[in-house]
Amino acid sequence: MDALWPDIPPRKLGVAVSGGGDSVALLKLLHSWAPTRGALLHVATVDHGLRAEAAEEAAFVADLSRDLGVRHDTLRWAWDGNGNLQAAARAGRYAALSQWAARLDLDSVALGHTADDVAETFLLRLARGSGVDGLARMRASFAGEDPGGDARFVRPLLGLGRGALRSYLDRIGLQWIDDPSNEDTRFDRVRARRALPLLAELGLDVDRLNDTAHRMEEARDALNWAAAQLADRAVTQQAGDLRIDLAPLATAPRELRLRLLSSALRWISGAPYRPRLSRLAALWEAVQGGEARQLHGCQLTPGDGGLCLSRDPAALRDLRAEPGALWDGRWQVIGPDIPGTHIAALGEGLGRVPGWRDTGLPRVSLVASPAVWWEDRLIAAPLAGMAAGYTAHLSPMRDNFRQFLLSH
Repeated sequence: MDALWPDIPPRKLGVAVSGGGDSVALLKLLHSWAPTRGALLHVATVDHGLRAEAAEEAAFVADLSRDLGVRHDTLRWAWDGNGNLQAAARAGRYAALSQWAARLDLDSVALGHTADDVAETFLLRLARGSGVDGLARMRASFAGEDPGGDARFVRPLLGLGRGALRSYLDRIGLQWIDDPSNEDTRFDRVRARRALPLLAELGLDVDRLNDTAHRMEEARDALNWAAAQLADRAVTQQAGDLRIDLAPLATAPRELRLRLLSSALRWISGAPYRPRLSRLAALWEAVQGGEARQLHGCQLTPGDGGLCLSRDPAALRDLRAEPGALWDGRWQVIGPDIPGTHIAALGEGLGRVPGWRDTGLPRVSLVASPAVWWEDRLIAAPLAGMAAGYTAHLSPMRDNFRQFLLSH
């Protein structure tokens, strides 16, 4: 546990507990560890509303938490029917936990992923043809990507197997609930789990797959380091935009070039995943030929030997936030408290800011920049030179592209 907090232990630590064996073991282990470090525990269960048993499982965790003297909250998520259900549920779960952590001012939220989860994920991604990043072991610590909160998530159990954790629970007499969906072979992960015993006969057991995933993690980190060296030569950060000198990229290895472009797109758009490799390769060919493109929520404009990357204004059309809250997952606007105001993209309101050219920022950047509105009246546009007492800052998770490249 201590390795996850090498400098200062958490004051307030969240634990995501579903009621399954892994997360119940995590809760009990942290309940023993936290008092030795002066940390206060809080527990959350996310009810996705997809199974009738979910409410009973949340109640089970609530009772367990009460017995341990720990606060418990049930967080509810509802699927809107769009997209892949499992992917949507995962995103919704992390969003709910991030917002919960922000409300309670938690330093971190602990998750119950184990060595078995690493092995299963490795097999699933290998089957999909993933490269180094996809095959790398899941991070032991990572920042959340939800605009409603910038929680830090930690995975203390990556070095432990599911069987060992259940043996621990049996030994101390603590019960857990088995999710019936974990036996549903319609899900790829369940099929991967069932394949593991057969693969173990070939030497591909959980430990061996974890070793390989760890080596892929080291390779990913080394590639990110090399891409950061390339960024030092090629990338200039200006407010929330990036300008990339194409000459250093043209002579760099293809993997580093596409890795840098992918990170730049994610840094600007806040997208949790990188674009498909084929789309990145096509993007590079297009911008080398002088073509402007939109990809991954970004506008890419080549010129003067470089490539300017800005947020695509079309991706922000209906995006609003309260003053002081994160807007577009990266901007925070601070200023006078005027009732009824909201934060939205400046858009065509740029025409109401006569001095915007004096900022030196391109029009496409300013159109996508945060502005303060009261109904349809423009109150302030801090990045466009109409401050009116407001300032706009990138969030700590997005204020340094190089650091983002190294950590994502």
